Amino acid sequence: MARQFSVIIERDREGHYVASVPALRGCHTQANSLDELIVRIREAIELCLDVEGIDVEPLDFIGVQQVSVAG
Repeated sequence: MARQFSVIIERDREGHYVASVPALRGCHTQANSLDELIVRIREAIELCLDVEGIDVEPLDFIGVQQVSVAG
């Protein structure tokens, strides 16, 4: 049975793509291209599910908001 998880994708200063899965603690990866990133995040999700267990419930995606702070 296929499960879906929301993935946050960002790009760092060096141009690398970074992905994280909020529903799975510590589930992150990075790559030089988006295609490679998708392959890697699928692998990372599978590994995280092996550790966390298959009973992890995905979070409902609401949206992304940028917040500014002084500093």
